[in-house]
Amino acid sequence: MGDRANDQVTGRSESLSGLAFIISGGEILISKDWRINEEIRAREVRLVSDDGEQLGIVPLRQALEMSLEKGLDLVEVAPSAQPPVCRLMDYGKYKFEQNKREKDARKKQRIITIKEVKMRPNIEEHDFQVKIKNARKFLSGGDKVKLTIMFRGREITHPELGEKLSMKAVEALADIASMEKAPKVEGRNMVTVLLPRLDTEKDKKEEN
Repeated sequence: MGDRANDQVTGRSESLSGLAFIISGGEILISKDWRINEEIRAREVRLVSDDGEQLGIVPLRQALEMSLEKGLDLVEVAPSAQPPVCRLMDYGKYKFEQNKREKDARKKQRIITIKEVKMRPNIEEHDFQVKIKNARKFLSGGDKVKLTIMFRGREITHPELGEKLSMKAVEALADIASMEKAPKVEGRNMVTVLLPRLDTEKDKKEEN
C-alpha cells in the first residue's frame, strides 16, 4: 500500500471511496468535500506541504500543530490510502476559488434547446417560407430544430410527400444547418432534426 500512496502523491490520478483527486505540480483538484483538521481520524498521515513538498509520514497531532503554526488547514485528500494523505492549505480560500472557477465555467456553458417547427404536407409556398424563416432564426441562435410534418386522415398513407417536404426544408437550411436525424415517421408525424453547423457558428464568432 505504501507504493500506492507514493504514486498518489507523485502525480497519478486515483479514485478512492468515490473521491477523485489529482496532485500534480503542487496543484490539487477535488470532486467533493474532504475531512479537515480535527475531523481527521487517522493516528498518522502522509503529509504534503502547501507548496507540494512531501514531508513524509508524521503523527496526526504533529501535522495539526504544523498547520496551526502556518495558519493553514490540514486537509485529508486521500482517506483510503495507508496512511491517509493530508495536505496543508488554506481550505477556505481554496473552496472560494474553486466555487468561482465553477461559476465562471457555468457562465461559459451553452444550453442547447430544441425548437419545433410544424408543417402540413400540403403547406402553401408562402407559409413554407415563413416556417423556414422561423427555423433559421432558431438555428442562428444555436438551438436545434425539430421539423415535424403532421399527417391527417389518409395523408399518412403517403409518407413520401412528408419526406419530400422535409428534404426541401433541409436543403433550404443547408447553409446554416446539418441533419442530425433523417426524416422518420413517428405515429402520425414525420420528424427530422436539424442542428446548427459548427463552421457557421465559428465564422460568426470570428466576425464579431
